Amino acid sequence: MKLYIPTNYQPTLPPEMMEQSIKMLKGLFQDELADSLNLRRVTAPLFVLSGTGINDDLNGTERAVSFPIKDMDDRKAEVVHSLAKWKRMKLGAYNFPPGYGLYTDMNAIRADEELDNIHSLYVDQWDWECTITDEERTLDYLKDTVDKIFQVLKKVEKKTYETFPHIKPYLPEKITYIHSEDLLAEYPDLSPKDRETEAAKKYKAVFIIGIGAKLANGEKHDGRAPDYDDWSTPTDDTHQGLNGDIILWNPILNSPLEISSMGIRVDKAALLRQLELGNCLERQSLTFHKALLNDEIPLSIGGGIGQSRLCMYFLRCAHIGEVQASLWSDEMIEKCKANNILLK
Repeated sequence: MKLYIPTNYQPTLPPEMMEQSIKMLKGLFQDELADSLNLRRVTAPLFVLSGTGINDDLNGTERAVSFPIKDMDDRKAEVVHSLAKWKRMKLGAYNFPPGYGLYTDMNAIRADEELDNIHSLYVDQWDWECTITDEERTLDYLKDTVDKIFQVLKKVEKKTYETFPHIKPYLPEKITYIHSEDLLAEYPDLSPKDRETEAAKKYKAVFIIGIGAKLANGEKHDGRAPDYDDWSTPTDDTHQGLNGDIILWNPILNSPLEISSMGIRVDKAALLRQLELGNCLERQSLTFHKALLNDEIPLSIGGGIGQSRLCMYFLRCAHIGEVQASLWSDEMIEKCKANNILLK
């Protein structure tokens, strides 16, 4: 069991106030995000058909929860991992012009997740996607979008402090940008996760650029599926990638907290390049991939932002189970209870 217990932990809010606070934070964040990025809310699926290429493959190893559909000749459906590709198809179906997009409440089950303070079987996040032009497929455009999201986080932090004066603001004035290659050069003897820890501890809020491609040491900073984020676009002799993660330093857990994975999505050239790098060129025949290669899906930028993680950060919770209902081992429940961490 992986579990971190903060010394002398005390919840910032009593249980009867926690639910109201979660509602306030979620409502405020999604409204501010929609306004900042010109997003319209849409309804999302809980499951999609297997074999279409629409589901998110994450790192390519996680098993999707699946079931046969009795009234469709037992054709298999699978619970979504995220909606990275589904959102992009909806941009095309709804004909969103450049500069406008959609967001939705995504709920998922990740049965292979290793449970700890910030990982749960149940995943809830805001999935968002925005149509862009070919000229906007740049690192500067990616950074500009990250800046907008960070300013929304700052607004939520300000509202939290105004509502609960004992929960002090912690975010820095600006988010710091670091390429995964530069992070490797700065901390060559550390693992990717330990490099993230050092960066987040130093800057309090960082966006790590370029996740999915191999770095100078022949290893990836972290895995990414080959068919949504563009992580293989060369930008100079060493740096590549038009994607990344927003990571905050969590003062309660003394560790980094990733709250968003996002990026500019693959165009046709990047898709083919990354499918080849991933040894999965056969995916070209799947529904999503054929539509992209046939110019039936617009260019876009998008990502996911963890709802429960955002709430646990701003309410200074020690465990994600304090802000969401999920399943935990008896051992974890009892150890948390003995240390004033009440799981739902």
